[in-house]
Amino acid sequence: MAMEEITKLVEEAVTGEVFGVWFLIGAALVFFMQAGFAMVETGFTRAKNAGNIIMKNLMDFCIGTVVFVLLGFSLMMAEDYVLGIFGVPNLKILTDFGAFLKDGNAPSFVFNLVFCATAATIVSGSMAERTKFVSYCIYSGVISLFVYPVEAGWVWNSQGWLVQMGFHDFAGSAAIHSVGGITALIGAMMVGPRLGKYVKDKAGKVKKVNAIPGHSITLGALGCFILWFGWYGFNGAAAWDGTSLASIFVTTTIAPAVATCTTMLFTWFKNGKPDVSMCLNGSLAGLVAITAGCDAVDALGSAIIGAVAGILVVVVVELLDLKWHIDDPVGAVGVHFANGVWGTIAVGLFANPDAPAGLEGLLYTGSFKLLGVQTLGIAAILIWTAAMMALTFWAIKKTIGLRVTEEEELKGLDSTEHGLASAYADFVPAVESLDYGYEKAVAVSGDVPAAEAIPVKKMPAFESDAPKMTKIEIICRESRFEALKSALVDIGITGMTVSHVLGCGAQKGKPEYYRGVQVEANLLPKVQVDLVVSKVPVRSVIETAKRVLYTGHIGDGKIFVYDVENVVKVRTGEEGYAALQDVE
Repeated sequence: MAMEEITKLVEEAVTGEVFGVWFLIGAALVFFMQAGFAMVETGFTRAKNAGNIIMKNLMDFCIGTVVFVLLGFSLMMAEDYVLGIFGVPNLKILTDFGAFLKDGNAPSFVFNLVFCATAATIVSGSMAERTKFVSYCIYSGVISLFVYPVEAGWVWNSQGWLVQMGFHDFAGSAAIHSVGGITALIGAMMVGPRLGKYVKDKAGKVKKVNAIPGHSITLGALGCFILWFGWYGFNGAAAWDGTSLASIFVTTTIAPAVATCTTMLFTWFKNGKPDVSMCLNGSLAGLVAITAGCDAVDALGSAIIGAVAGILVVVVVELLDLKWHIDDPVGAVGVHFANGVWGTIAVGLFANPDAPAGLEGLLYTGSFKLLGVQTLGIAAILIWTAAMMALTFWAIKKTIGLRVTEEEELKGLDSTEHGLASAYADFVPAVESLDYGYEKAVAVSGDVPAAEAIPVKKMPAFESDAPKMTKIEIICRESRFEALKSALVDIGITGMTVSHVLGCGAQKGKPEYYRGVQVEANLLPKVQVDLVVSKVPVRSVIETAKRVLYTGHIGDGKIFVYDVENVVKVRTGEEGYAALQDVE
């Protein structure tokens, strides 16, 4: 054998080994995207359902693994394929594991499993906060067992009928995101909106749409960044050489960046301010849209795809909410369904023959062939998924039910479905779950070291003719609190209680927008300062507060004055005037 042939064989072997390692690393990155989906969905919903969201994202992968082993993988990637539609189950992974490994099926199994889990987890966001956990487990299992494997085999099994026609979906805009998105739409419609989302008149017509903001944009942003990071494995893991991998990384970066900028400008122009949560959705929309053609388009094509995605996600989210009254808390339909379809069709428009895939898009070659195949393919996938999942949801609804009771929804699914008082334990009132007892409390007895403050003294009971005591309650702007505090200390006030409160007066708040829905912000953040005076003249306190807080604008605050019957100092037992005085 010539040296050149030996060198070529060695290079091919090394390249194949490197590709295999990168393929599995990509699968691990896609698995990590489960954390991203969990954070996005948790952040965009209310805190009382956070544990439920986390549990669902955990279980759709675990349940998906079980059913994918039993049947899903065989339906999708079996060598015996029936009419290009589905594989013949052989259960080789369970019955002959050695042959399964020898045939090189293990990397394919792992990679397709994490893709399958992604399709299932998309659905939980649109049905969040009101769906039974057991019902979620069932329909998630159906997706991974049967629905996803069949249509994904059409797209990625070399014998699949769409593959034979030349359909191109490199990483799953159609096979994964459109499937999850159309299921999310059907599920949201069948489970119904969250309580309080839409207010209806006597005739049953929606007269008002309420915004229900998520409890943590921070978690939503963390999830978005995790997903973007994992998407490099999602799109790039199947790249066959360095050139195509680099091209995929370029397009996978440009599209979401352009989409996010477009969403920011679009919401800024439309609502007067850029919408944070919609911009996070915009990033994900760009990633979804570029997934099908990440290896087939150039930089310009990916930028155009991203720009359309950035507008499309806003339009669809607002149409669903404001016009069609379909409650999708996290924007799953706008991100995955709308942009999964758009990304699939965009391949037929923007595929550049000079890109690694070498496909002929309409705008480069004038040929409608690829566009026609892409349109047919996405239509077939949507029809299959919609039919199967509508039947699944209908069956669940007619048997065990899809939705929790109104009482359970109001309390939150963390407590009613999982027995969690809260997913955020530090915010649970201690009296609800902990008995601290009183054994370790040490009472001051009078016979104690000097460092233990003042000995207990027997004080006379409060007398009705004692000096008058007055409570003054001051509501003011947060920005003026420090000035008020300093001014009160200067006139002799030695104690006060300060609270952050919400309220409004003639100002009536200021309307803002959350995901295109007007939020009636009629309660504004204020500071409430409570103090009780006897020695310091009440009029001095009032005049001091007026002087410090006055700006002349609506919202300067209010001062309320009350008579106080008695004051008791717990430590010493002093009452009335004496209880208000500091120790000299």
